[in-house]
Amino acid sequence: MTRRGAARAAAVLALALLPLTAESIDRLVVTWHPVRPRIGDISWVHVRGASDAAVIEGSVGTRPLAFFAYAGGHAALLGLDIDTKPGAHPWRLAVLEPGVDPHQLSGTVTVRPRAFPVQRLTVAPGLADPDPETERRAMAEGQQLQMLYRTISPERLWRGPFVRPIAGTEPPSGFGARRIINGRPRTPHGGADYSAPRGTPVVAANSGRVALVGDYFFPGRLVALDHGLGLYTLYFHLDTVAVTEGDHVDRGQTLGTVGATGRATGPHLHFGAQVGGARVDPAALLALRLAD
Repeated sequence: MTRRGAARAAAVLALALLPLTAESIDRLVVTWHPVRPRIGDISWVHVRGASDAAVIEGSVGTRPLAFFAYAGGHAALLGLDIDTKPGAHPWRLAVLEPGVDPHQLSGTVTVRPRAFPVQRLTVAPGLADPDPETERRAMAEGQQLQMLYRTISPERLWRGPFVRPIAGTEPPSGFGARRIINGRPRTPHGGADYSAPRGTPVVAANSGRVALVGDYFFPGRLVALDHGLGLYTLYFHLDTVAVTEGDHVDRGQTLGTVGATGRATGPHLHFGAQVGGARVDPAALLALRLAD
């Protein structure tokens, strides 16, 4: 091995042992924001020093990262699902540039624990425990949504900050809640609920493409927006819908109105966010700041 090759190998090994701050190898610098995210957060990685022609591939654990050009470098979002285990998770990056030997970088991201509330709800028996035919329908609809979330569009469609889907200042509630419905434990609540009167306008949190308009058993009337590169926002329990599949929408554009369709105890908006198939806190999405 050449002296340069030995130095590079030593640098890669050292990076794997460092905490998740900023790491560099040769001219490359990798920075994570925030340094120690919580379960349900959105973290993002910034790679600087690679050429504009570089292709960057990476993953955290088994979750792939989708990179886009950002601030003279490359960036990717990481969603930390509500079922993520706290502790250290390995990450790996490969930087591929024309005419340059590939670079391999690795390290760990430490995910902090988070306590979630327990919610006890009572709904009509048919909504809590549907008949077999309805249960098959609900399962098929759930599978359709999961297939959608795993679809990664190749282009980033969003820009700038994400905005609240309804007007007002009251914070949403319920993300990650361990729900007990009619006395039985259910899956964690994957979105945040905004209380609002029926008919309140619901707007797009950012620009994107309408990937799905549906009327499903549990989510009710819904709109799903594809913001590109595996990022989706979800709008459930709508009373009316003002867009159609395939439409391109701008941040703040009306998608429909608040309702109580599907499994709902009253009018409200269920606002969800998915990053690479991970259920993340919509509050983390609204707090995301990439200065472009």
